[in-house]
Amino acid sequence: MENNVITIIKKEFARFFGDRRMVFTSLLMPGLIIYIMYSIMGNSFSNMADTSQSTYEIDVVNLPDSMSMLVDMDQTDVTTIEAGDVEDAKEKLKSEDLDLLIVFPDDFDEKMLAYDAMTATEPAPNIEVYYNSASTESSAAADLFSTVADQVESSLANKFDINAGDKVYDVASNEDQMAKMFAMMLPMLVLMFLFSGCLAVSAESIAGEKERGTIATLLVTPMKRSELALGKIASLSVIGVLSGLSSFIGTMLSLPKLMGEMGESGFSNVYQPTDYVLLFLVIVTAALLMVGSIAIISAFCKTVKEASTAVMPFMIVVMVLSFTTMMGSGAQKAVYWYLIPLYNNVQCLAGIFSRDYSLTNIVVTVIVNVVYSGILVGVLTKIFDSEKIMYTK
Repeated sequence: MENNVITIIKKEFARFFGDRRMVFTSLLMPGLIIYIMYSIMGNSFSNMADTSQSTYEIDVVNLPDSMSMLVDMDQTDVTTIEAGDVEDAKEKLKSEDLDLLIVFPDDFDEKMLAYDAMTATEPAPNIEVYYNSASTESSAAADLFSTVADQVESSLANKFDINAGDKVYDVASNEDQMAKMFAMMLPMLVLMFLFSGCLAVSAESIAGEKERGTIATLLVTPMKRSELALGKIASLSVIGVLSGLSSFIGTMLSLPKLMGEMGESGFSNVYQPTDYVLLFLVIVTAALLMVGSIAIISAFCKTVKEASTAVMPFMIVVMVLSFTTMMGSGAQKAVYWYLIPLYNNVQCLAGIFSRDYSLTNIVVTVIVNVVYSGILVGVLTKIFDSEKIMYTK
């Protein structure tokens, strides 16, 4: 009995360690993926926490000499404006051309020195700090100013207040706030749903046909291999998009309920029909890329199970890229970022959902996706021409 057990163990070890692909996917790939994912996420979170490289644009009204240290820092570019320019500054805040607006009351120093919390009948002089919570830079600037101001206020025995009363100092509308939240969450959900849909049909379509032996029938027909490759990718992309859209629509419809009154009141006003058209174009062309890539990986595999395992690294890449929208400060502006496959789709989705996108960048992304998809069709055609790959048992 002992010899039989040892024989079985040896057989299984030989089968496992004799398959280099299985050794890599089962032993090496999990640790490698975790290391890469956590390293990228750690670096991204560190960059978010480190604001030392940011320069904040700040407009100030009635800045007294005694409070100049509140805004006179290496990270700030301060402009003194008149009280009559406050409304214009608020508009700049809304459009994210300004990071912070600070309004000191007239005669701030005299009022602060005269204020005594024990005997005062008037409220303490109030510093108004206007910010835009939909802007990462504006929120960071407001936090930085508040931290320094709180320290100064404590050292002066609470001689002044910051944003006291019921006045609204956040210039971001409900729609802006919702758009920011959507830009962080939805690109990840869209890509993961889309990838799941593409994976479910792509692996089965090629590796599944190899496993069943039906791919040979297609390959001996008179049709061109390029037509077979194009037909496969086009049809699988449509199915993948439909599958991903089903999950995405369910998520979008449930979001207003999850967000409560804010979602119920403003959800339908956040995006315009043009936004949905652009979103559709990005999703469809992204599906072409995903299907083409999965189809090529699947073509090298003998079974659907093997294809699903082989696609795992590609899935991790998609996941890591989709997480970048939760760690950044909005969509990239430079066009060259949109030449990078998959990452360009992430940035487009972030821009569309945040309502801060460049039409040029989206057009570039769609064109790049189509070009790369054409290249993938060509590669898949070459694979279909290879008997060594396609008829491997």
